[in-house]
Amino acid sequence: MRLFVGLGNPGAKYARNRHNIGFMAVDEIARRHGFAPWRRRFQGETSEGTLGTERVILLKPTTYMNDSGRAVQEAAGFFKIAPGDVTVFHDELELPPGKVRVKIGGGIAGHNGLRSISAHIGNDYRRVRLGIGHPGVKELVHGHVLSDFAKADNDWVATLCEAVAEHAGLVAKGTDATFANRVHLAMQAKGFLTKDENGKE
Repeated sequence: MRLFVGLGNPGAKYARNRHNIGFMAVDEIARRHGFAPWRRRFQGETSEGTLGTERVILLKPTTYMNDSGRAVQEAAGFFKIAPGDVTVFHDELELPPGKVRVKIGGGIAGHNGLRSISAHIGNDYRRVRLGIGHPGVKELVHGHVLSDFAKADNDWVATLCEAVAEHAGLVAKGTDATFANRVHLAMQAKGFLTKDENGKE
């Protein structure tokens, strides 16, 4: 069994924030793969289903970002899911918009949601880092992540969430590099992340 956690803040006010792209990704996984209706528990909302042969629990903590770890710990404890079988989908400032990277363990790069999760279950979980771009200077980060995506961003955000959902079974299987590659190709097919914008990609 796998636990897929989407990070974000609850409520309509935050729904389109850059910080909420993790919520958007798991919502699309649930929709695309016909998961069960969302229900409230574990200080969050959960939906259950299967990706390939893997049973997957989706979790959206409703604790607010900075306390996400409480919900993750509760759900993981209930289902007896080890940190290595937990995957967290989150916004990543250090990647260009639409870029995806997967890593296990490592630093938290100042992300308060990850900080909370690491404090509650340790550091050995998988992170699917969803690039939102950096505003350029540190002082603008808070406003950047808690602002809505611009209208011009809607197409790449939708394409990214669709690609993540389509290939989510690869994450459930643990084939992270293949997943990241498939998502990248899907983005390029729609005209995003072209070689010119990204140099060596």
